Amino acid sequence: MNVSTDLKNRLRKKILASKKYRESGLNGNTIADLIGQEASRISSEKELLKAVRRKLHNIVAPYLGQPDYDSYTERLNRINDVSLTSPELREFCLDVLREHASTAERIPFMDAFYRELFRQAGHPAIILDLACGLHPLAFPWMELPLTTRYHAYDIIQPRIDFINHFFSKIGLAPLAENKDILVAPPQIQADLGFFLKEAHRFEKRGSGCNRRFWQNIHVDTLAVSLPTNDLSGFHSLTEYHRRLVHENLPDGQDILEVEFTNELVFLIKIKSEDHHAQK
Repeated sequence: MNVSTDLKNRLRKKILASKKYRESGLNGNTIADLIGQEASRISSEKELLKAVRRKLHNIVAPYLGQPDYDSYTERLNRINDVSLTSPELREFCLDVLREHASTAERIPFMDAFYRELFRQAGHPAIILDLACGLHPLAFPWMELPLTTRYHAYDIIQPRIDFINHFFSKIGLAPLAENKDILVAPPQIQADLGFFLKEAHRFEKRGSGCNRRFWQNIHVDTLAVSLPTNDLSGFHSLTEYHRRLVHENLPDGQDILEVEFTNELVFLIKIKSEDHHAQK
């Protein structure tokens, strides 16, 4: 069906006003993008709304979690020593990272994770954390200077507000943005892009969308990670996720695999004259 601007705006407002999303601060561009995709195969407004809600739930809802960002902000404000080695700050960060399974699973090997990634990709001065979730709270374990330009992107506004407050408290520039990176890929040139445990979710928005997205990211190295097992821990996903990455790999790109306890990282060396011309 043809979707007018008025219809798209009406459906977007209806979804954002629903109980599930009204407090989420969800980026409206994500909904608009899904409406455009689903409209090509659906002929009625009612069915279009149902299809978009169903797809949005699969993409977003399981990852919203229940973090109380106001409570976290108050607790962060009470920490006197916010240096990166402060035990109190690190305890706070670990509590936040435990809110999401994707970051909680990495906690046991965080030191080794960043040490090995930076050994292979170099120590970045500029980072893009793409679909970041709560991952920026791991910055104290990265052993990077506070001069690092850490650009973080997510589609949940309360999360972005909290991350920027955290950045400001510890001395980083508050560079987190509410942006749907698939709709509008960041155009900043960076040394390293984090795209952690997200590629499989992106494929749900459209087969092959990772390939187009990776081609439009201006980084020297893109770190794409995926879990090696399903949530039950009993079924290996390694080969499935390896195929996903290689099938979406832009032509001519070098790739290196680094495997951790429950996470497989693909370091993609982006080859582009335009990237280096921007530096």
